[in-house]
Amino acid sequence: MALPARWKLLVGSAVIFLVNCINAQNPFRSFQYKYSFKPPYLAQKDGSVPFWEYSGNAIANEEMVRITPSLRSQKGQIWTRTPTDFDWWEVELVFRVTGRGRIGADGLALWYTESKGVEGPVFGSNDNWKGLGLFFDSFDNDNKHNNPFIMAMTNDGSQSYAHQLDGSTQQLAGCLRDFRNKPFPVRAKIEYYQNTFSVMFHNGMSNNEQDYEMCFRVENVVLPKHGYFGVTAATGGLADDHDALKFLTYSLQSPDASATDEAHIAEDERAKLSKEYQEYQDKLQKQKDEYRQAHPDEADTGKMENPEEWFETDNQRELGQIFAGQSKMFDALRDIQRKMDDLVGRQERTLSLMSAIQTNQVAGTVQTGGTGPIPGVDTIRRHEVETALANQREIVGAAREIKAYVTEIHQRTATIVQNQGKQVGGSAQPLGYDHVQNSLNEVKEGLNMIKRDISVTAQRLAAQPVTSCPTNQPCVSTTIFAVFMVIQMVIMIGYFIYRDTKEAQAKKFY
Repeated sequence: MALPARWKLLVGSAVIFLVNCINAQNPFRSFQYKYSFKPPYLAQKDGSVPFWEYSGNAIANEEMVRITPSLRSQKGQIWTRTPTDFDWWEVELVFRVTGRGRIGADGLALWYTESKGVEGPVFGSNDNWKGLGLFFDSFDNDNKHNNPFIMAMTNDGSQSYAHQLDGSTQQLAGCLRDFRNKPFPVRAKIEYYQNTFSVMFHNGMSNNEQDYEMCFRVENVVLPKHGYFGVTAATGGLADDHDALKFLTYSLQSPDASATDEAHIAEDERAKLSKEYQEYQDKLQKQKDEYRQAHPDEADTGKMENPEEWFETDNQRELGQIFAGQSKMFDALRDIQRKMDDLVGRQERTLSLMSAIQTNQVAGTVQTGGTGPIPGVDTIRRHEVETALANQREIVGAAREIKAYVTEIHQRTATIVQNQGKQVGGSAQPLGYDHVQNSLNEVKEGLNMIKRDISVTAQRLAAQPVTSCPTNQPCVSTTIFAVFMVIQMVIMIGYFIYRDTKEAQAKKFY
């Protein structure tokens, strides 16, 4: 059933009202570079950070600002140079807190105060500040086992931070979150809009930059209208590295105020641009008049009056592209024609060589008186050429080895002859097999002489009468004595032969 017209009107009005309410709650964000820093090139060559100033133990480089190093009793801080010129803001802080121990100290703080802080006892900044302090407390001073802890505290300049209680009695709100030794940088998004203060926290367990969770939200928070942003940190008996990687500041405006400001800015900008354009036109016309006076005979004056002729039309651009394409095609065809001519020339040279070979073979057949059919041309094949070349390389290698072997034999022979010529008396002594053979012949001759002497002695003894051996002296027969003498002679001759052989072998190496 169709709804009445009045119900449709009511539903449409309600939808429009809800859309306007939603849009009214979403402020316009504008990035403020004078209150921000981020890598790369975070610090300049002289070590300074644009629009910021740091002191204490803070160190700045191209990628981050190390507020405090992991040393005991360190304090560092970095502050904006100028106060803010907007009422509402949003800050995104990206940082790391890393240390070797299971427990760290003391912590890191983000400040929004009426005046720039100085070095002091509250996480590296002074006490009794005026404004807001957001503390990332690492150390458990009150022994309640509720650290690391994130808390916010406002101060009108009359309160002192209660260190022993970790500020638990002074905090606006807080949440228990661990931000030490995380695999990815930790993020905190702080928003102050229409007296509502909220903190979103990213625990650094993933690289998803939008993985935030609500830490706390507080309403009716009044902060100074204009103030300074700062980041400080401190260490105590325990120490952590406190690194600030990014500090991004956005100004927030309601849609109504933004539209009013934009309309005002747009009107001013329109008037300013119109004035500048008119001044430029007047200056250009004056230059044209001066040029005409300086060049009265200029032929192409009509072209100056029509600036559209200075630029090419669409048809001219299209014709230029077609001409460029045809030029590339012509170059490619010319390259192909050149390669085809080269191939035809090679083919003609190959055919001429084959014709010459066939002619030579036919002439050879006629000279030998052959009457049979002309045999086909059988040219040498590639594998036969490779086999012939391999055989030739093997023959050359074998010849080189034989040459080297003959050269070595010649050198050794010359060395032996030279050593023989150095012997006493200038006569060469026999070496090797001939020497041994001569020595054996001499041994044989000596044995024959001994044998003849023994035979003569035996005959003489046989001719004499037999007498008994003396009783008081040992009786040794002639045969035993001769045998011992022969054995002694053989041993001596063998020793002499062995010594001469060793000396001859040793002389070969010199």
